[in-house]
Amino acid sequence: MTWENFDAAPLLMGIMPKQHPEVLRTAATLAARLSAPLVCAYVDEASYLVEWDPARSAHRLSLHPDKDDDMLALTTELKEQVQAAVDKLPSDGGPIQWSFRTLSGDPARALAQLAAEVDAPMIIVGTSERGFTHRLSEALNGSVGQWLSHHQGRPVLVVPYRMPAHEDRP
Repeated sequence: MTWENFDAAPLLMGIMPKQHPEVLRTAATLAARLSAPLVCAYVDEASYLVEWDPARSAHRLSLHPDKDDDMLALTTELKEQVQAAVDKLPSDGGPIQWSFRTLSGDPARALAQLAAEVDAPMIIVGTSERGFTHRLSEALNGSVGQWLSHHQGRPVLVVPYRMPAHEDRP
């Protein structure tokens, strides 16, 4: 299912490989409680996003890249994770409508542009993971949640998945 077929504006969730399952669980639960569709978007940072203009197809291809074999395997895995999370939800209000998008470029900017395209009322992302490489990447590239909350007008839900500080143990 694609977002074009949704009856209402979808919630937008940034998804990535090896992301803590709490982020997806929270997004799916929120979508179910709000009876809203869910668009899960993976941003391929290895590809480059040119200036975006929806009227020009060449620019749209940079936002929505074609899939190669590695990307196809990755997106298949991510779609299976989304379906598994949706299947675990209680079916009180019926099944959740959801779709999956693959984007290019800087994750924060690509998510903001897609949110504008689908008129998403909210963007949902996870917090940074632990470890030196994740901290180094965040120091060099910045936090997706932080950039989104400071540079666009939609609400951003940053889902923490760490234990509270008083329960956190190394």
